[in-house]
Amino acid sequence: MAKPIALPLDGRSKAWSLAAALACALPLLRLLPAWLAASLLALGVLGTAAGWQRPLPIWIRLPLTGVFGLLVLSGYGFAIGRDSASALMLAMLLLKPVELANLRDARALVGFALFAAFAALLLDQGLLSLALAMAGTALVFIVCARMADAEIGNVRMPLDRRRLRTIAGLFVLAVPLALTGFWFFPRLGSPLWGLPDVAKAKTGIADAMAPGDWLDVLTDDTPAFRVRFDGPTPAQNTLYWRGIVLWDFDGRAWRQARWPQGLPPAPMQSTGAPIHYRVSLEPTGKRYLFALDLPRSTPAGASMAEDRTLGFDQPVDSLRAYDLTSAQPSAFETDLDPAIRAAALQLPAGYDPRARALAQQWRSQTSDDARIVDKALAMFHRDFSYSLAAPPLGRDSVDEFLFDTKIGFCEHFSSSFTFLMRAAGIPARVVNGYVGGYHNRIGNFLLVRQADAHAWSEVWLPGRGWVRVDPTAAVAPDRVFGRDVARDTSAGGEAGTAIGRLFDVGDWLRYGWNQFVLGFDAARQLSLAHALGLQDADSRTLAILFGTLATALLLIVGLWQLRERRAPRDPLLRAWERFSGRLQSAGLGKRPHEPAIAWADRIARIQPGRLDAVVALSGRFASARYAPIIGEPSLRRELVRNLIRDLLAYRVQRSDRP
Repeated sequence: MAKPIALPLDGRSKAWSLAAALACALPLLRLLPAWLAASLLALGVLGTAAGWQRPLPIWIRLPLTGVFGLLVLSGYGFAIGRDSASALMLAMLLLKPVELANLRDARALVGFALFAAFAALLLDQGLLSLALAMAGTALVFIVCARMADAEIGNVRMPLDRRRLRTIAGLFVLAVPLALTGFWFFPRLGSPLWGLPDVAKAKTGIADAMAPGDWLDVLTDDTPAFRVRFDGPTPAQNTLYWRGIVLWDFDGRAWRQARWPQGLPPAPMQSTGAPIHYRVSLEPTGKRYLFALDLPRSTPAGASMAEDRTLGFDQPVDSLRAYDLTSAQPSAFETDLDPAIRAAALQLPAGYDPRARALAQQWRSQTSDDARIVDKALAMFHRDFSYSLAAPPLGRDSVDEFLFDTKIGFCEHFSSSFTFLMRAAGIPARVVNGYVGGYHNRIGNFLLVRQADAHAWSEVWLPGRGWVRVDPTAAVAPDRVFGRDVARDTSAGGEAGTAIGRLFDVGDWLRYGWNQFVLGFDAARQLSLAHALGLQDADSRTLAILFGTLATALLLIVGLWQLRERRAPRDPLLRAWERFSGRLQSAGLGKRPHEPAIAWADRIARIQPGRLDAVVALSGRFASARYAPIIGEPSLRRELVRNLIRDLLAYRVQRSDRP
């Protein structure tokens, strides 16, 4: 059996196929670690340049494949998961151009590139990722149409009106089917692809805290979560977003408690009206969630610990929205269990003797716990300064910070303050979360960034229970509460400028995308079904509805394609059909299986010497449509225009009829 001929790849088609592959790679490239994306892209460009004239030999391609694979695996700590697998596929896409030789290779390249655009949506469902993926997909469609033309010698530029209308029509036809699947396809409990995301590091606060650990977080302006209040936004100095309570201290780092969990939430008494709000939490890869101090309710799928921190049953690997109610506490756990008191007083032996001596000195001067708290805050306000450029600390980190460096940020202040309180015999603990938030006036919601991460302390005082104390606010209140107030339009800050308004609009669009697209879960799907009159909708009902609508839409698409086949848009094909239709009316019609030249030869034998014009026009049509044309594209366009004119001008003479 003869081997199929591989058609050559012209320079323009090659350049367009590479552009389509790069466009599909962009949404995935932006999600990789910056150094890895830059390395893969640079190696891909070098390999493409080296193999531009002819494909690289196998003895070069094999080592390159190994280098690409090692780069990806090292970038993800040699862990196999959804992210590392997607990055490995992207690396193979960037390596593919080194063996690009013919049209078949180009088709394989752009077909493979589509998987990169789809993989990007597995990692990020943001509006930007979707826009980039759709742009890359549209370019792939255009390039595929160009390669179909290249097979018949047509090397025109692909961005003509006819081709753009065809691509736009395909996208318009796909939109109703996509919306039907989004609204009515039954929501699954777990993703179909099944690979866990074990390789991608998530940003945000961790479940342990040591001085200096948060530098990357405190300089990160990416969103942590957004909040919309049912009523007016609370005062800025009350916006403490509770996340994790840290109990255990090993001399340097604070961690969550090791003592048994499962205790009921500690009782609290509140003051003022309850605050109702909805939080849209960005993916963290962790189970804990954030609530305004102090939460009174527990969202669906979550639980509340004894210290009133909240946690989901599963890690937050995608956008998660939940409703909460909070209130300002007037008393919080006024009766302290002896086991909890012991945990809140525990300190490691042999660490920070100077801090212990200072706390014991304060205790010898007064028996009032509140006065000891005031002494510590007064010391911080008088002698300390706030800076992210704090020097590193050694073994006795609390002593070195309190008596030597005296400069730091929230980790340093909350850690040392809590240590002092415990050393003075006052139960104390560290709370990690966020503080403040930027008020978006366009969407009337609060944006809390990673840079708003904060750590504060809670001390237990008789008659009041746990009381929030923020030693950082005693040193630098502007750093705690002023960062986002300065952006408010009433203060003439960033939000009052054109750039600030543009940011508000962009983040409002992202919030709307999160709410109406990424937040469309099974509960909202059932609400939509109820609005349509399906009161008892379940997965089976939704599947039947989806199947019915999808079948109807596919039928419409099929009818549209039949119409397109019957009425070709190519001017040459339309002229040919009118020409052959005239001959059909004269009794000289073309049989369905006949090529143009064979048809002309057959009818010429029926009327010898009378149909030479038909033979000539059929030959010109076959050459223009199927034979490769050597020469300038402008010459080919001129030949096609002349052929269309002659086909439309031809008329069958009465004497030519059989």
